[in-house]
Amino acid sequence: MELEIRKTKYTFKSLKVEELRKLGSLGSMIVNQDKFCNKYGRLLNLLETNMKEGILSTLIQFYDPLYHCFIFPDYQLLPTLEEYSSIIGLPITGRIPFTGLEGDPKSHDIAKFTHLRKDDIEKNMDTKGGLPGLPTQFLMKKALSFSKAGKVEDFEAVFALLVYGLFLFPNIDKFVDMNAIKIFMKGNPIPTLLGDAYYSIHLRNSYGKGMITCCTPLLYKWYISHLPNTNDLWDIKEGHKRL
Repeated sequence: MELEIRKTKYTFKSLKVEELRKLGSLGSMIVNQDKFCNKYGRLLNLLETNMKEGILSTLIQFYDPLYHCFIFPDYQLLPTLEEYSSIIGLPITGRIPFTGLEGDPKSHDIAKFTHLRKDDIEKNMDTKGGLPGLPTQFLMKKALSFSKAGKVEDFEAVFALLVYGLFLFPNIDKFVDMNAIKIFMKGNPIPTLLGDAYYSIHLRNSYGKGMITCCTPLLYKWYISHLPNTNDLWDIKEGHKRL
């Protein structure tokens, strides 16, 4: 089999995770890690992912739009629901995943899942990029307030929502849009996370350029799980890849 390697340069959406990491570090003093992971997944672990430059850019060159997978000389590779479920630490539930056709939830329903006050949600709801949502600044302030007051479950809910909106399903900077809120409320993010990865990669591959906007750290962790666990794979001192 003759392997065609593309030389197209793709860009990846820059994820601003510094504030989320600080918030997660603050919350780690009051959060029961096991309980948090069981409810929301390994979000803290994913936030700490440090991606080595060039790995994902190289991987994308091997994507085949016809077969919808990454094709290498001796094998084909593609992320699966089970692998994503294992990495993020959440089960694939029987609930209908996010379709994008759902109506927007009422403010009192959002309040139930986020532990926020209904009137606060209505007061701070904004629209950006044609989508309603909540500003990051408002959610950050509420998370800090809950943390200082020792309201663990309230802090966890708002922190998890921020991770959904800014990290798992990034769209508009400093804004958690309604789609992220709906996915958070559904409690079945794995199919959407995998669908986002396939859709974004396939779409940009079709155009031959553009920005990939899925949760790249999750895609990165999936890919390196298939690579040999050896320092010979990457020469840090010399600054070049041995792939």
